[in-house]
Amino acid sequence: MSMKPPKKSDLDKQWMRGRHRPNVPFQPEYHLIITEGTKTEPQYFEAIRQVINSSFHDKIKLEIYGEGGNTLWLLERARQRVRNSAIIYKHVWIVYDTDDFPAEHINRTAQECITLSGEETQYHALWSNQCIELWFMLHFNYVDADLHRSEYYPKLSEWLLNIGQGEYAKNRADIYNILRPFLKDAIRNAKRLNEKNQHLPPSSAAPGTRVYELLELLKPYLNV
Repeated sequence: MSMKPPKKSDLDKQWMRGRHRPNVPFQPEYHLIITEGTKTEPQYFEAIRQVINSSFHDKIKLEIYGEGGNTLWLLERARQRVRNSAIIYKHVWIVYDTDDFPAEHINRTAQECITLSGEETQYHALWSNQCIELWFMLHFNYVDADLHRSEYYPKLSEWLLNIGQGEYAKNRADIYNILRPFLKDAIRNAKRLNEKNQHLPPSSAAPGTRVYELLELLKPYLNV
């Protein structure tokens, strides 16, 4: 029996109405994750998906796409996938770095996610200023200096070498499993940064990241 939720086009049909539908199985909560990166971020979230699937595949499902675009374009790709899918996504997560993109695009993407969110589907802008490596770094240490993205790589290598995990490199498929024991620390440090940046738009919140919002929501399924 299919575990997909009912199609959007079927929701108003007579046979789908009523409070009691004994023939309709429990439907898992679907999450769509769209990332700017095509390797680092998809590999990170794919490792999370595998952990969840091992124990909770009937409760929550993640779909992950590394689109290779940025900001507003990335959001539009997510909207296209939502429109073209029979699945009703409860959450749509747009994962992007600020890098050197126009501040207007960075901020507008975050605002559009708020505007598009409704009872059926919620959109989330998981920006990182400047890059997702900030989120990785927060697993080891609270960082509030506005570093260039290139400065995170040697600092991450230093921490990883200290715990016997070799140097950091983009596209490491094992990065989630390495960082997993420190997830609670990362969430706490990211929330502390968020409090510091609470009155700033994403383009000015440097350093800052919202990736913790997804991990905090998924934490009950990650055995951490």
